[in-house]
Amino acid sequence: MGMRTEPSGVASALELGSLPLTPDVADVYRDLLKTAPVAQREFLSTASPQVARALAGLLTSGAVHRDTAGVLHVRPPRSALESWAAQREMEAARARATAETLSGLYTAVHGTGAAFVEVIEGKYAARELFRQLQTGARTEVRGLERGPYLRDTARVPEEAQYDALSRGLRYRCVYEGELLYDEAMLAAVRSAVAAGEQARVFPELPLKMMLTDADRGLIILPRASGDDADAMLVYGSRLLDGLSELFEVFWRLGAPIHATADTAEPDAEPTAATQRLLALLTAGLTDEAIARDLGISNRTVHRRVSRLQELLGARSRFQLGVQASRRGWL
Repeated sequence: MGMRTEPSGVASALELGSLPLTPDVADVYRDLLKTAPVAQREFLSTASPQVARALAGLLTSGAVHRDTAGVLHVRPPRSALESWAAQREMEAARARATAETLSGLYTAVHGTGAAFVEVIEGKYAARELFRQLQTGARTEVRGLERGPYLRDTARVPEEAQYDALSRGLRYRCVYEGELLYDEAMLAAVRSAVAAGEQARVFPELPLKMMLTDADRGLIILPRASGDDADAMLVYGSRLLDGLSELFEVFWRLGAPIHATADTAEPDAEPTAATQRLLALLTAGLTDEAIARDLGISNRTVHRRVSRLQELLGARSRFQLGVQASRRGWL
């Protein structure tokens, strides 16, 4: 391999081990700095499979853009890397919260948690306790909802929740993104929101739980068969504090769910429809899940995203999130 010349500062930036760039990716980026704009077919005509994979990664990150004619253009990597860093920070926060909570669960199960953990066996007892906790709550109910674990479980919310909402209890719930694929579940969630629940969605949740006030927590534990489940009732303790922190992490990261579908078109101003679409994108939902939540087609979602990218000068969805955040649209 011969000597290369490149713009000042590029080599040192790409060689930093903390960046998400392998040597292959850095080499491809350097080659494109010398040859772009260049047709992708021409650039890959004599390239190895490793080069093709590296180019795919650069296109995904937004550091390289391919136009409609198939021509590759090099972009400044800062925006793409800022987006990557923000994503890693989000994942790290989620991992720390989950690790703390699971550590508490491990400790409880292995003998030191008898004073603040009670195991309830069987789905019928677990369901009854689920209702009792809502009935006895005084100020707030919070939940992470992964959907019904059992085949014969009713869609949420149940009557106990409507009763609690009618007497002024505050409900905050984060739903797993997959639930948006289930029309009956989505309708039930929107019904709860219309009744007063505050709801958000996040792509994946680690467990199904409910917290009432600041002194009780209930974790549902499905059995391997899928036909039954147990529950763990947690009283005031460091474990309960960890569960509370876990909920708040996902609440901060989640995107709002509204009572009705929104069909308004986005424009140059951050309308409610635009902010909602951006929030769902930032939360990591697929186009199909976003379309179902907004009550529009996949094609309309794609058109709106493309329009927003053009409006904000973003070459990728990652960059769109960064630019929207900088403008205070999220």
